[in-house]
Amino acid sequence: MEARAHTGRLDELLHEVRRQMSRGAGADPRAVLDWLGRQIDADVALVGSAGAVETATARFPRQILPSLEPTLSRLAGGQMAAAVTESGAFQVRLEALGPRAPRPVLVVAGTSAPTREAASLVSHAGSLIALLDRAQDADTTFLGYQHKARQLRFAVFSALLAGDLTLARRMTTGAVPALLDAERLRVYLLHCPSEDRDRLAQTYQDGSGYHGTGLMVHCPAFEEHLICLVADGSADGSADGSADESADGSDNESADESADQATAEVDREAADVSGRVFADGPEVTQGQGTVLRRLVRDNPQYALGISSPYPLGATAEAYGQALHALAAARHTPERMAAYLGRTPLVPLLPHTEAGTWARALLRPLGSTPRATLDITRLAVTFPRSAVARLLDISRNTVSHHLSRVEATLGLDLGDVRTRAALDLAFCLAGGQPDGGFGAERGRPEPTLDELFRTEPAHAWAREFLRPLQDTRGRDLYATLCAWIDANTDAQRTARHLGRSRNTVRAHLRAAEHLLSRDLLTTGSGIHDLVHALHIIGLQPVD
Repeated sequence: MEARAHTGRLDELLHEVRRQMSRGAGADPRAVLDWLGRQIDADVALVGSAGAVETATARFPRQILPSLEPTLSRLAGGQMAAAVTESGAFQVRLEALGPRAPRPVLVVAGTSAPTREAASLVSHAGSLIALLDRAQDADTTFLGYQHKARQLRFAVFSALLAGDLTLARRMTTGAVPALLDAERLRVYLLHCPSEDRDRLAQTYQDGSGYHGTGLMVHCPAFEEHLICLVADGSADGSADGSADESADGSDNESADESADQATAEVDREAADVSGRVFADGPEVTQGQGTVLRRLVRDNPQYALGISSPYPLGATAEAYGQALHALAAARHTPERMAAYLGRTPLVPLLPHTEAGTWARALLRPLGSTPRATLDITRLAVTFPRSAVARLLDISRNTVSHHLSRVEATLGLDLGDVRTRAALDLAFCLAGGQPDGGFGAERGRPEPTLDELFRTEPAHAWAREFLRPLQDTRGRDLYATLCAWIDANTDAQRTARHLGRSRNTVRAHLRAAEHLLSRDLLTTGSGIHDLVHALHIIGLQPVD
């Protein structure tokens, strides 16, 4: 009978452990101590490795601890495993927990010495507390590893954005991701609920903290974005299946089906996977584009923008394309779109004159610190709050750097046309002012209007705005013109047009889809719109 009762108590103890493990909220030794105290009619405390009480039952006599200090020290240091002693009116049993010193110690204080069965329960409870503690340590270590892996992946992505392949490889010495050995990559920009990003990154993570031939990177600026860098073609040269995708989100189903069967199995389970899943092998080294597209098809809240293939050193251009493709994808039934390949404006401008104009505009920044220039380059495209999150600095710090640039250039960076011109100048000058001493002798510096009056620029602008030519497009065109005139303020635009703010935003979302440019989420497509409208308003030179 006593044996069955003892077994029943142990079952209760195991039930408590199962309850704690299933809830995923970390170890709670207090619940075990309370249970133990009720079973043996004593009070219990857990003294941590630092010598302080971590938790205890409500009536535990803490006044006895100073007299127990020598014994506690020997138990914590590994010189003893257990001890029985007296302290005043209390009979005390002490047991060290765990294998590594300094060890926590379980202290049981009662008015009488514990029975053999009670001592056995104390030992069992102590062992389970130690196991819970080790499980908690393992979870903490795992979370720390995930955090560091995530930081390293973002550092690699940042180096690729800067075009510094050498730095990217140096940061990953000893575990170079396969992506850095690829000739080209595509950027897949996945829009998903922010809470899904950790799960997805862990589901498809390999043992080295990467994702086979790709990387999944949390965007720090936009919490709904998971940036996926995918090698364009596996090691044997086979394509990922995304090259045949069209801008309306359709894809080549036969390419999807050619992916490894293991990839399909991983993908079918992806929506339900939680916890720590490490996928090694073909699941993560082939068909990653297929996996991402299927995730979008299976999750109505997801959307996917896909860039063209680019060399690794042009990751920034691929990322920009993916941003525009995502803006278009979110307005299609399939919620997927590849970037529509359009010639950018920069190479169409007269090379010498455009370079001269850009250097003249940026020349006052020749002695500006590099950090200020980097912040400015980001801030002319992205909202200041996003720049602050991206660089892990305060918004006030961003504003301080931009104020310095505004004072130096005599420009207002709050004006959308100024930001567009400055971004164009950075692109033409390669990102850095040259600190020269003025225009060439006898030659006046060209103006932006003169650069834009060329026929190639006009052809580019006509092609850019062509999707707005139908009846509904003319309404969108008027809205876009008014929106730029209102410095991208939707409320002012609505008042000017005599429409509601919701109507204006609906027109802007429709324009995003037609133009394949991001106008509202990051605003990275606004500059092309500003330049196209500017060019159309100029008379081309014959």
